[in-house]
Amino acid sequence: MTHAAARVAAGFVAALLSCAALSFAAPPAAAAETAHAPSKNSPISSVSSVDTIVTAGWVLTMDGSDRVFSPGAVAIAGGRILAVGKESELLSRYLPKQRISRPHSVVLPGLINTHTHAAMSLFRGIADDLPLMEWLTKFIFPAEAKNVSPAFVKAGTTLACLEMIRGGTTTFADMYYFESDVAEAVNACGLRGVLGETWLDFPVPDHKDLAEAEKVTRAFLEKWKGHPRITAAVAPHAPYTCSKETLQAAKALADEFHAPLLIHLSETRDEQKQIGDKYGTTPAKWLDAIGFLGPSVLAAHCVWCDADDFRLLASKRVGLSHNPESNMKLASGILNVVAARQAGLAVGLGTDGVAGSNNDHDMWEAMDFAGKLAKVSTMDPTALPARDLLRMATIEGARAMKMDDRIGSLETDKRADLVAVDLSGARTRPLWDVFSTLVYAVKEGDVSLTMVEGRVLWDGRSVRTINAAKTLREAEEWRRKIAASLSEPVSK
Repeated sequence: MTHAAARVAAGFVAALLSCAALSFAAPPAAAAETAHAPSKNSPISSVSSVDTIVTAGWVLTMDGSDRVFSPGAVAIAGGRILAVGKESELLSRYLPKQRISRPHSVVLPGLINTHTHAAMSLFRGIADDLPLMEWLTKFIFPAEAKNVSPAFVKAGTTLACLEMIRGGTTTFADMYYFESDVAEAVNACGLRGVLGETWLDFPVPDHKDLAEAEKVTRAFLEKWKGHPRITAAVAPHAPYTCSKETLQAAKALADEFHAPLLIHLSETRDEQKQIGDKYGTTPAKWLDAIGFLGPSVLAAHCVWCDADDFRLLASKRVGLSHNPESNMKLASGILNVVAARQAGLAVGLGTDGVAGSNNDHDMWEAMDFAGKLAKVSTMDPTALPARDLLRMATIEGARAMKMDDRIGSLETDKRADLVAVDLSGARTRPLWDVFSTLVYAVKEGDVSLTMVEGRVLWDGRSVRTINAAKTLREAEEWRRKIAASLSEPVSK
């Protein structure tokens, strides 16, 4: 840490310690949710009715100045944030129908996972410790050909949502098949999703060619247009699996519907070589040459992008999803996150799929690994400090997905997507710096509340929107089906 950074950190700690004292007695599994009456000293006419007030030991806004209120509160009505501030001030101004108290927790914006393949949760552990192409061609593609169906993606997505809700993720970007059925599951679970129907230049479970891909995706885009939490997207897989015709058709359809474009980009050295041999340039420059790049694009990985690629992507306002655990586990390489952010790119964090490229949807791990990987790869312990990593998981992830006008920070008129994290346990004490604690000490089991659009999804005891026992039982049933299918010869 530099001397200047140390002075800033010391000032921040001092400010926190000067706030009202907070008891660290062990809290119950979840604090009570109760109706709140106005103070006898406050005339009823001066108090406005709201749906919910969430109070907490700390509230981190992650806004432009990273304001912290301790103790703090968030007032919510109609799924949006009405006010954020000191607990005493908001309780004097608003009469909530419901008060949610988390005195030993810090409340912050919900985490944003910018790259997943959620339904592939049903393939978790099917094949690990393999190179990407061997993993795909020998295990994943055959298993998908025999098993992926609307019922499969609903079960797999629900399993992923159960994990994400419990761990504090409120928004995620997804690429897979039968994406309208994925959307049904996400909608039922109450999460927010940017969901991309995946295209490749060979038959996949829900379409066999480009014409059918366009037909399926058009219907998907039309069905979910205007939904408050579901954003339908087009997701051509990658420059090495999609032809120029496919990529341009995906771009045209996305433009027609003002929809996002999700794509894997420069993930491996082999991809870089394939595109270089075929087109004489990098994957990023190839996409630009065919008119694909623009603000609607969210590119995952970008491990092998060079400085010119980063400048190009930034100039086109492309969002970047950094997937550190996947890149490490598949030995794909190390994204130079510092250079990407210095070039002006909005960089969010992603977990990738859990069928071998990572194995979980834990965004707290993603923050921790992203920071440590950046430090050791640059040999600079000051690279990607905790506050930057938390921003990548919240507001910067929202910017990468072009959703920062709605989510990513706790500010008036934004959607009420927030989480609370319990800081009373041994792992998080003593508390010197709340940002450092959240990034380097907190685990997903510390999340004590998850809300989307002002609706409680996880209350500290149970996920309210998912039948957890049924979901886990169905996952085991699918494991047996998949195992049986793989004992058969793979059809060609």
